[in-house]
Amino acid sequence: MTTQIHRSPERAERPLADQLGRGLGWARLLSVIILVLMAAASVMGLLVDGLYQDPDSVTAMFRAYDLVTLVIAVPLLAVTLLPAFRLSARAQLLWVGMLAYSAYNYAYYVFGTAFNDLFLVHTALFSLSVSALALTLANLDIAGIARRFSRKTPVRSVSTILMLLAVGLGGMWVFYSLRFAVTGTAPEESLLVLPAANQHLGYVLDLAVLVPASALAAVLLWRRAAWGYVLGTALAVLSVVYQVNYMVALMFQADADVPGATAFDPQEPLIIAAFLVAAALLLGSVRGRSDGLPQRR
Repeated sequence: MTTQIHRSPERAERPLADQLGRGLGWARLLSVIILVLMAAASVMGLLVDGLYQDPDSVTAMFRAYDLVTLVIAVPLLAVTLLPAFRLSARAQLLWVGMLAYSAYNYAYYVFGTAFNDLFLVHTALFSLSVSALALTLANLDIAGIARRFSRKTPVRSVSTILMLLAVGLGGMWVFYSLRFAVTGTAPEESLLVLPAANQHLGYVLDLAVLVPASALAAVLLWRRAAWGYVLGTALAVLSVVYQVNYMVALMFQADADVPGATAFDPQEPLIIAAFLVAAALLLGSVRGRSDGLPQRR
């Protein structure tokens, strides 16, 4: 005679919930470390003369990135980590977006600058950001967060914006790359004045990371798949902040009297507005709160 032990669904699900909770706890701890290092690195980049051992155009660009990170990224990330917002699905989405921004942003610092006094800090920020982002995405209740979105969320509109980014940006870089392969004409860059090595890095990160991620998010969001809501929101947030990076970098280069620098790109306000609308439409459609863990029934 055998004895059967019956476990309630709640008791069976609790170990998984505890495991995922620990994963998010580690992600939050890493995010706090990222926040402190991000603020310190940005302040030093802005205040320490001669920190960046790069051409004037590159130095001006990274100092602009430091300013935007300090003024926009640091406060946004700090808010998402406050205990009061721990159960907020909207804060969790912003959290993912800012971790994605940090990973993407510090990839430029790690691979696009000459050796400097903040090398170890920038490397740590890149590594920690990638790790924290992976932990967060692996442990968030993606389906639970997706259920917080209203059925009236204009996913098709946001999906179109993200796909336009993927097609427009990817199309330009592919065209210039193919033209170089056929004619030998050097690839062109945005209005930022940058050496060839930095242009190459921009092409790599956009074509290898931003373009495919945006295309994937657009397709998933169009189909109302759970991952589409999370990835779409994160990429919209990342894109807003990074487009501000670009605009401020133009002004910093012009202020530094970099030859050929242009202080303003007339297309940028429209691009930033489009991503702001996308982020606002998604974040504004989130209802209620989420604990980021499997829902107990």
